[in-house]
Amino acid sequence: MKIVIAGLGNIGGSFALAIKTYAPEHEIYAIDIDAESLRDAEESGLITKGYETPEEIIPEADLIIFSVYPMILKSLVASYAPYFKEGAILTDVTGIKRSIIEEIEPLLPDNVDFVFGHPMAGRENRGLAFASGEVFQGANYLFTPIPRNSEGNIKLLTDFVRKIGFKNISSISPDFHDEVIGFTSQLAHVIAVSLINSDDNDRNTKAYTGDSYRDLTRITNINEKLWPELFIMNKDHLLSHIEGFKGQLDQLTKAIENEDIETMQKMMIESRHRYHDLHNLDESLWK
Repeated sequence: MKIVIAGLGNIGGSFALAIKTYAPEHEIYAIDIDAESLRDAEESGLITKGYETPEEIIPEADLIIFSVYPMILKSLVASYAPYFKEGAILTDVTGIKRSIIEEIEPLLPDNVDFVFGHPMAGRENRGLAFASGEVFQGANYLFTPIPRNSEGNIKLLTDFVRKIGFKNISSISPDFHDEVIGFTSQLAHVIAVSLINSDDNDRNTKAYTGDSYRDLTRITNINEKLWPELFIMNKDHLLSHIEGFKGQLDQLTKAIENEDIETMQKMMIESRHRYHDLHNLDESLWK
């Protein structure tokens, strides 16, 4: 099938690389405002052809992958709508679903099917130069079906993302998606940003860091254009998770103040149990 990637940046480029490597039977096209990136992708053989506007290629697209920021997605769908091929399948990669679906669904013609999705993989760096098809290998993928979606199209996309490397593929409600992503991704970024920004600039911390600090702050190499959109569009769930985190932090703070070793040990044992359960590790190895 003819696949069009709208937005040939880090994630869009990673899709192109993964498709080229693991599903080479498909033709890959791209739309982007960066003419130089399109030219580089063409010359390297990553895509068949690139376009700066939709009218030439969108009418031929069987699958369109929108790899853009949430606020841009709505405007692209509106501008592409007159050109959609009958029966075309659309999907996205955005990290927020409820508000996006509410805005996008009314714009869709009856003869196309938008199956909203979220690849749980990527890198912090921006741009096609940082794309990697390998980043998808073994990663999780979330779909958030809506009533108008065809079961056949959901299966087609599930088989497709599995073929290009994703391992655990789930279909969940848009609200549960936003709730769980608010905790596993957005809260993690809130904590990391707050941690690194609480540093004393006069300490020269980089001379004294180890793996713990580097691991905790890796995700602070953050896209400042994208993440505020995600935080605000999911602020109800995110604020709730921040409060839950504060509660645990307050409990640990109080235990330290009171030299309450028993409480600290209980909290650490619980965290270790949860870590091992999350990563399917054998706890007996730590005893």
